[in-house]
Amino acid sequence: MGINDKINAVAKDTEGKLQAAAGELTDDPLLKAKGDAKQVQAKVMDAAGDLGDKVAGAADAVGDKVADAADAVGDKVAGAADAVGDKVADAAEAIGNVFKGITGKA
Repeated sequence: MGINDKINAVAKDTEGKLQAAAGELTDDPLLKAKGDAKQVQAKVMDAAGDLGDKVAGAADAVGDKVADAADAVGDKVAGAADAVGDKVADAAEAIGNVFKGITGKA
């Protein structure tokens, strides 16, 4: 939850408390109900901000895991490519040796 969202939620809660208190002091049930509603709205704003923070944190964690998996796959592919390259080089050398043995030339 950003600082502005937190400030807005606290301001809405404070406004609601003052309005509800004014409703009680003036014996105005509608004014008190409006104040109570603003306090509930502030709690929802706060909860929504917290949920957004948790979702963002989870998304970051998933992104990190995907990046780690991609790195691991890349490392395995690179290792396999190196192994294939080594085998191809060994085979080329063996073919060259056979050619030398048959022709007597390099």
